Amino acid sequence: MSAMANPRKKRTGKEEKLTFKERLAALRNLPAFFKMVWQTSPGLAIANTVLRVAQSAMPLSLLYVGKLIIDQVVHLSKDTHHPSAWLWKLVAIEFGLAILSDLLSRAISLLDGLLGDLFANHTSVKIMEHAAKLDLDQFEDAEFYDKLERARQQTSGRTVLLAQVLSQVQDIITIVFLAAGLVVFNPWLILLLLLAVIPAFLNESHFNDLYYKLAWGQTSDRRELDYIRYLGASDETAKEVKVFDLSNFLINRFKAISHKFYTDKKELQIRDSIWGTLFAMIGAAGYYAAYVIIIIRTISGQLSIGDLAFLAGSFRQLRTTFQGILIRFSSVTQGALYLRDLFEFFEIQPKMVPALHPRAFPKPILQGFTFEDVGFKYINSDKWAIRHLSFTLHAGEKLALVGENGAGKTTLVKLLSRLYDPVEGRILLDGVDLREYDLQELRTQVGVIFQDYQRYQMTVSQNIAVGNINQSGNQPMIEDAAKQSLAYPLIEKMPMGYEQMLGKRFNQGIELSGGEWQKIALARAYMKDAQLLILDEPTSALDARAEYNVFLRFADLTRDRTAVLISHRFSTVRMANRILVLERGTLVEIGSHEELLARKGRYAELFELQAAGYK
Repeated sequence: MSAMANPRKKRTGKEEKLTFKERLAALRNLPAFFKMVWQTSPGLAIANTVLRVAQSAMPLSLLYVGKLIIDQVVHLSKDTHHPSAWLWKLVAIEFGLAILSDLLSRAISLLDGLLGDLFANHTSVKIMEHAAKLDLDQFEDAEFYDKLERARQQTSGRTVLLAQVLSQVQDIITIVFLAAGLVVFNPWLILLLLLAVIPAFLNESHFNDLYYKLAWGQTSDRRELDYIRYLGASDETAKEVKVFDLSNFLINRFKAISHKFYTDKKELQIRDSIWGTLFAMIGAAGYYAAYVIIIIRTISGQLSIGDLAFLAGSFRQLRTTFQGILIRFSSVTQGALYLRDLFEFFEIQPKMVPALHPRAFPKPILQGFTFEDVGFKYINSDKWAIRHLSFTLHAGEKLALVGENGAGKTTLVKLLSRLYDPVEGRILLDGVDLREYDLQELRTQVGVIFQDYQRYQMTVSQNIAVGNINQSGNQPMIEDAAKQSLAYPLIEKMPMGYEQMLGKRFNQGIELSGGEWQKIALARAYMKDAQLLILDEPTSALDARAEYNVFLRFADLTRDRTAVLISHRFSTVRMANRILVLERGTLVEIGSHEELLARKGRYAELFELQAAGYK
């Protein structure tokens, strides 16, 4: 629960306050956004745009036809002998326009929904693709996780921004037509219109800034809230929550954070509502001032009843549309600000840059891996995890790593498999810096099973195949890997065999014991035809005999391969050709089991301590 212990990172003044200039600058994100929308579905994007342009002509058309109908009705009421065929044609035209307008609106809503779903899927895939390119240590940085979380939040709802921008274009076209009539009639009505809507726009813009600031500042706490929600209601945590009686602690912590979210937003919403009501009243006053002018002109005989309806309707429509444009402009810039979070994530680049002309991985490895004064420390840490480490892992050698927790064993194997690059020194493979080799090929030639392996809520076959996912359809290879890891007898007893769903998250899934999960995980190591196999305490849940059998099998299967194993059981460690002892990230001693016992150093001390526990 370390996330709950971290104080919120202080934010800079630039993040606290967003100026109008910065809001305009955020619009620079729109071209990249539309490029992503276009990549999602060019056909739907074009169709949406065409339909919106057609819809923009509907308000003017309906108002004008309505004016003609009213004038025709007034005329017929004075001259009952005048033919009425034209009136009914106008009514039919208005009916047709109303139906067409409704069809266009529904089609636009449909396309918005379809495009939104596709865009959410497309963006989620791009986030996963980009995350896959980033370095492991970047995922261990809290600030990076905040950016990742804000990017994930943009995968849904961002097509609202697309609809808003297209609606802006649609409404601007509508305004051009409607405003022309008002300007011809009385230009002062346009001034009244501006006075009616600009205050509301400024108010909306101000509060949108405050909402963005609030959401930005809550990112870290919201991640903690999601984590607490997971801890309090998950099959994976239920056991410890009950044993340690954590439910009240988690519930109270959730209440405290969620209540703070509620009160902060409530205060802002109340202020927004009060000021919004005030400016809405100002807008209404502007509209009715224009309405009075139009009525007076009609009474004086300067306008017809149809003109009254047309102009009053046009002004009302203009006010609503213009206000919508200004307020939507605020929403568009707000959406563009949120897009900045998405594109900032895509701007994060891995520090492990591939070589311009990568070398092919040696097949076979001739000399081995050599650590030359290697040092490494984790991001945002001043403590060295490994320092001044020098040794050689010879080709075909079985090397065991020994040391207390935190000695640097797992860090060493992560450097060996190039999940990290050294901060100091270098690692050579057959005399060449490891960074000069093709990274993907290197990962293919190194098979690793860590102590914190993942328990995938998938089928048995899929759980094993993740070790070499390109062979997920190779059932004989999967079954062979299961036999090598001693998981085969377990799988044979399952109701659905290799198609059995593991875990309780999905229907018909079964839960395994810790040792059973480890046998499934071990099978992943044998899915690769890797030259280097690493087992980082993956058998900790097995009893001593089962672990001994696994490592006997492991030693036999890696007879012609290089292997590294980490285990706290010295009965297993002694199988290795050599044993490397680490303490506080430095090499204390290295040699065979017999050599290290004869030296009576740190290894002999640890061995005697464990042996005493069995006496």
